[in-house]
Amino acid sequence: MTSPASGPPARSALVWLLLSVLVIGLDQATKLLALAKLTPHVPQQVIAGLLDWTLAFNPGAAFSLLASADGWQRWLFTALAVGVSGVMAWWLARLPRHDWRNAAPLALIVGGALGNLADRLRLGHVVDFIDVHWGDAHWPAFNIADAAISIGAVMLIVYGLGSGHARGQRG
Repeated sequence: MTSPASGPPARSALVWLLLSVLVIGLDQATKLLALAKLTPHVPQQVIAGLLDWTLAFNPGAAFSLLASADGWQRWLFTALAVGVSGVMAWWLARLPRHDWRNAAPLALIVGGALGNLADRLRLGHVVDFIDVHWGDAHWPAFNIADAAISIGAVMLIVYGLGSGHARGQRG
């Protein structure tokens, strides 16, 4: 893994931001569709006992963290999305383009963060509509942006655990 502190490579991984743009586009398109076709908090069954489309609005962060705060959380999460995305874009600029194990997860996280940021700025809350459940046990509703952030974070952890000293010994 190239250190983000080193200088930028000749062919940086910034091109991976196209994946971020794809995530933002899919996220916003599906949210617009959910807003047009779904009634808030009324589940539309997709897979019985497992998946519904259920329109929900989240003024907080993941799992409705700070959702009941007085509104200041909107600006906190806006600043975090901008800051994290900026740091990750800077990191991408310093990675070689072929380093997909680091570039793809960073791009997924940037796309997810900016997809939810668009909602916060436009609507004051994030639109969620994917409702995964097993019987009456529900995972908190989420969206494409949330999925991209989660997948990107898991990829960073998985590929991060596979790198380093042990990987260097294998050659």
